[in-house]
Amino acid sequence: MNIDERQARLLKLTSIDFRSTEQFVEEPFIVSRAEGLYYWDTEGKRYFDAIGGIFAASLGHGHPRVLEAMRRQMEQLSFAPPMHGIADVTLDFVERLGSVTPENLNFVKPFSGGSESIEAAMKFTRQYFKQTGQPEKYKFVSRYQGYHGGTFGAMAASGTGKRKTPFEPQMGGFLKVFSPTYYRDRFSCWEECNRFCARMFEDVILSEDPRTVAGVIVEPIGNTGGTVTPTDEYFQILRQICDEYEVLLIFDEIITGYGRTGNMFAAQTFGVTPDILCGGKGLSSGAVPLGAMIARENLGDAFYGSEAEDVNFAHGHTFAGNPLASAVGIAVIDEIVDNDLAQGAQELGVYLVDKLRGLEKYGVVREIRGKGLLRGVELMREGEPCPELGVALKKTALDNGLVMRIDPLWFAVAPALIVGKDDIDELYGLVEQSVTDALAVLD
Repeated sequence: MNIDERQARLLKLTSIDFRSTEQFVEEPFIVSRAEGLYYWDTEGKRYFDAIGGIFAASLGHGHPRVLEAMRRQMEQLSFAPPMHGIADVTLDFVERLGSVTPENLNFVKPFSGGSESIEAAMKFTRQYFKQTGQPEKYKFVSRYQGYHGGTFGAMAASGTGKRKTPFEPQMGGFLKVFSPTYYRDRFSCWEECNRFCARMFEDVILSEDPRTVAGVIVEPIGNTGGTVTPTDEYFQILRQICDEYEVLLIFDEIITGYGRTGNMFAAQTFGVTPDILCGGKGLSSGAVPLGAMIARENLGDAFYGSEAEDVNFAHGHTFAGNPLASAVGIAVIDEIVDNDLAQGAQELGVYLVDKLRGLEKYGVVREIRGKGLLRGVELMREGEPCPELGVALKKTALDNGLVMRIDPLWFAVAPALIVGKDDIDELYGLVEQSVTDALAVLD
């Protein structure tokens, strides 16, 4: 698309996430409106949004139920004083979110997004152990290739080197293990590889001294590693390890939460309940900034005490529990539950995988991973990794009116939960055309 001098000048006065501004000015993508499964750029070209913006628009863009909830709440109350009180609708949100979480994960602290929720979980964990007589517990173990957010604590827990090195040195107390895909070629089967990788958490905890380790942080499905999807047993082992060494298990469900994997949460998909669950993105369908840290109720009890004892969670944000965002969150949860969209994601996810297997005839698919309506395709060519294919695909996809997550070695699609089979057919057609165009560029 074309841009004028003013737009080019303004682009130099801001930045695009993880993109070269110089390159973006040469090949810009500026959107002007969105509806349902589609974006339109400033020239009127339509794009199929295959990842909900960035895994956020879980109900598509401009969902009527979400917009109506926003309108009603704006007329009632759009901000409440966070250091003096709480909005009634925020209490409604706490109750509604707690009603769909697994087991007794119902201590809810709302925030403005995923990074804030992760930061809160780590601060909550450290303070919890200080208040319960184990102040030496402060370290966190996470995974290389994992991504937990752009703030300093979340970044320290992340294992994405290029996104971290400009800001080093990082915060101390954060340790890493490798994801199962890193070792998969060294084992005879995927299951055995996952057992080994899960046990690495125990090795690190023991080597660091369990008395100093506070938490394990993982994404149930690792996005930046290429939709890394461990086995159910992997998470069962993590749960056992955390229980044995009094370590809190934290699930980063910022991408996997809210119906995406075929259940309300990936914790239910994999059959393991963490101690703390963090969410964001799809919780508001991308309409307003919203996230939440959700902990076991008994952990929350440690923060309930008298003013004289100064017992409280020493953490807050101006827009945490915002009334407008709370109303939107309730509407999104209600829509998912009322229309059984999580079950729909499970069924349509199978259909989506069947369609994506159509790419195998081009010799570009090493593996298709994921759950529900969160799927990733690892790319190859002639049996070898081919980053040039991913680079070419980034351009051909946009040229064909397709927005999806593309890494040089893989791509991911996660259409809104309102998608139907006809929409998936359209999505696959755009993917296939973009892949064949990318192959033509390489040839």
